Amino acid sequence: MTLIAILIGTIAAGVGSVWLAALLGFAMLARFTQHMLSLAAGALMATAFMHLLPEAFESEAGAHDLFAWLLVGLVFFFLLDKAELWHHGHEHHHDEGGHGHVHAHAHHGHDHHAPRSGGWTVLAGDSVHAFGDGILIASAFVADMRLGVITALAVLAHEVPHHMGDLVVLRHTSGTSRAALLKVSLAGTVTALGGLAGYFLLTQLQDYLPYFLVVASSSFVYVALADLIPQLQKRLGLGATVAQIAWLLAGIALVTVVSGLAH
Repeated sequence: MTLIAILIGTIAAGVGSVWLAALLGFAMLARFTQHMLSLAAGALMATAFMHLLPEAFESEAGAHDLFAWLLVGLVFFFLLDKAELWHHGHEHHHDEGGHGHVHAHAHHGHDHHAPRSGGWTVLAGDSVHAFGDGILIASAFVADMRLGVITALAVLAHEVPHHMGDLVVLRHTSGTSRAALLKVSLAGTVTALGGLAGYFLLTQLQDYLPYFLVVASSSFVYVALADLIPQLQKRLGLGATVAQIAWLLAGIALVTVVSGLAH
C-alpha cells in the first residue's frame, strides 16, 4: 500500500506540476515571449539560491564538499552545453552541405535558425532534482501516510514556477510547445524512479540527497546565467528595460511565495 501511494504521489508531483506549469506558462508565452525569458531566468535562479542550496546546506554535509559538487556541476553543464552546441552545428553543417551552401558563421553560434543551447542542461538538472524530490516524498510516506500526501502536494506546488521556466527554455530550444512539454514531462517521471529508489534504499540515499540538490541547482544557475541572461543583455529603451527587470523579479518572487506557502 505504501509503495502504491509513493508511486501515485511522485507521478502526481513530478508530471502534474509540469502540466500545470504548461497551462499557465504557454498561455503567457504566446503573447510575452521576451518577458517569459526574464521570468524563466528569475525562477531558475530563485529555485537554486532560495530553495535547493539552502536545503542542501541545512544537512550534515560539509560546506566544502557541497561547494566542490556545485563547482563540478557547473563545469559538467558547461561541457554538456558545449557538446549540445557542437551537435547542433554538426547537424546544421550536414543539412546545408547537401544543398551546396554551407555558411561558416553557423558553426560559431550565429545562425538564428538553429536551436539555442541550454535544453539538455535543463533536462539533466530537472532529472537530478526530480530524483531527489522522489526520495523526499518516499521518506515522508514511509514515516506517515498523511505526511506523504502533504509532501507530494508541497513538491507539486513549488515545482510549478520553475517548470514554467524550464518550458520556456525548452520551447526556445525545441521549437515547439509539444516537444518542450514531452521532454519536461519525461524528466518529471524521474520523480517516480526516485520514489522507488527511496522506498527500497531509503537509509543509504538520504545521505546523498544534499548532493542531488546541489547538482540540480548548478544546472539552473548555469542555464540562467549562461543562456537566458545573455539573451536579455540588449540595448533597450527605458520602458523595455524596466519591464525586463520587473519580469525577472516576478520570477524570483513567484518561486519565493509559492515555496513559502508550500512549506
